[in-house]
Amino acid sequence: MVETTLSVIKADIGSLAGHVVVPDFIMEIARKELKEAVQQKIINDFYVANAGDDLELIMTHFKGENNEEVHKLAWDTFMKGTKKAREMKIYAAGQDILSDTFSGNIRGMGPGSAEMTFTERKSDPVAIFMADKTEPGAYNYPLFRVFADPFNTAGLVIDPNLNQGFTFIIQDIKTDVPAFVEMKAPEDMYDMLALLGSTGRYTIKKIYRRDGLVAASISTDKLHHVAGKYIGKDDPVAIVRAHSGLPAMGEVLEGFTLPHLVSGWMRGSHIGPLLPVAMKDSRCTRFDGPPRVIALGFQISNGMLVGPIDLFDDIAFDISRQRGMEAADYLRRHGPFMPARLHDQDMEYTSLPGVLKKFKDRFSDKEIVPTGDAVDHSDSAE
Repeated sequence: MVETTLSVIKADIGSLAGHVVVPDFIMEIARKELKEAVQQKIINDFYVANAGDDLELIMTHFKGENNEEVHKLAWDTFMKGTKKAREMKIYAAGQDILSDTFSGNIRGMGPGSAEMTFTERKSDPVAIFMADKTEPGAYNYPLFRVFADPFNTAGLVIDPNLNQGFTFIIQDIKTDVPAFVEMKAPEDMYDMLALLGSTGRYTIKKIYRRDGLVAASISTDKLHHVAGKYIGKDDPVAIVRAHSGLPAMGEVLEGFTLPHLVSGWMRGSHIGPLLPVAMKDSRCTRFDGPPRVIALGFQISNGMLVGPIDLFDDIAFDISRQRGMEAADYLRRHGPFMPARLHDQDMEYTSLPGVLKKFKDRFSDKEIVPTGDAVDHSDSAE
């Protein structure tokens, strides 16, 4: 049986009026390119979306993961969009494009990608999560809850297909060479949390059911690690399959009901709540945020996409959004003070080091006692 591959590849190649939203003319370029790719049988089907200022290419095909032809299609689409973005002088045109030449795979070149290959089940619902103004570790908390927390996912207790637990592939994203570790829930749960709690270093890459069925795939591309400097946040994507021996779609979405705190937001330098929002609210304005995540639901049928449905476009998430906005308001009152601003070690690749350089030679190994400025008091009153 032919296996279906679902590829989600994204990039920030420019947005309107700051880091807000992808303009319609960029979206149209992407749709045109992917439509031609369907006719050329490079891909089977596609959907173009945006998460804030990130252009999202959702594609199905039978070519497997890391396929050069599919990745080149995404790269060429981003390059054509970047060219138009520069012509129109939209903001941060080509921000995520770190090279002018495609090298066979899009990873390490700026754009982010999540892919999974699977044999289609009798019914195969998937949720595709796309975040803006945050980093890959933003999915650690919700996906741990979905696949390892029985207080979130009832099926872990009452469904024998889930009761066996799940295997997490965790990546250390700060190593020069990719480094992965396999950990199982519930057996390794405490040790796994010791890693996943460090969201800036350890991220979930994939999740499998114990029989090897792939359940989730997450992008772990670190822009600053590749570029060596701050050029924008990573804005990760995730693919999660649901039902039929996996968490139900309602259990998957339940993991996102707490707008947990993530790093990113303004200049990639602040902590903010991850708001689950509808597509119509997928634009970042207040302090270039707050960070947000959208979710599109599809059925995968014979290598084609059926849908989508806007999964967070539901009043059931209003309370989550309200809590998130209250948290955002509270954090903004801290101004430049930690913990609203990231810790020093996390600011290494931001623009802050350029400011701190001016003070480097003003530090002394001895305590400084100001001499004071001379003031003439001769005419002051007795």
